[in-house]
Amino acid sequence: MADPAGPEIQRLIQLLARLPGLGPRSARRAALHLIKKREHLMGPLAEAMALAAERVVTCSHCGNADTSDPCTICRDQRRDPSTIVVVEDVSDLWALERAGAVSGRYHVLGGVLSALDGVRPEDLAIPRLVERAASEGVREVVLALNATVDGQTTAHYLTDALSHLNLKVTRLAHGVPVGGELDYLDEGTLAAAMRQRTTF
Repeated sequence: MADPAGPEIQRLIQLLARLPGLGPRSARRAALHLIKKREHLMGPLAEAMALAAERVVTCSHCGNADTSDPCTICRDQRRDPSTIVVVEDVSDLWALERAGAVSGRYHVLGGVLSALDGVRPEDLAIPRLVERAASEGVREVVLALNATVDGQTTAHYLTDALSHLNLKVTRLAHGVPVGGELDYLDEGTLAAAMRQRTTF
């Protein structure tokens, strides 16, 4: 049976299906919606995506995604430089920022340790974290990692890696459910978990 749409539309559907949370059926619906609203939605979306692809960079200091390096958060002089909040991914950083729960600075690991997926310590931004914690007058490192097995394994590894430094290592309180991911939690839960963090 022939495809009901041309190769350009099929390509659009295939690319949309690669996005998190979109399977083939959702991608088809999204593609049809974009096509129906092409003047008001598809053109501006394509323009915004091209601009983002051209201008978005990774902050060399913390790992955040922004249009400047260092990023807006790292340049903010109101931030407390004595606290570094360690997150797995940029989406977790953004979730904590939406909650308004962090007054310190961030460090994006770029993932978590995972034997199953072959992610080793050298694959993550762990050496940079240790370097920052040792050289910036840091008094506390908050491990704001997802409450998964890999997240907890990474937290234990980081605690050992930072143990030679004279600083406090804390983690989020148990307001974050086991198996939960920060990006999917509401702002109230994130703010409460940040306030009730405990020594790891």
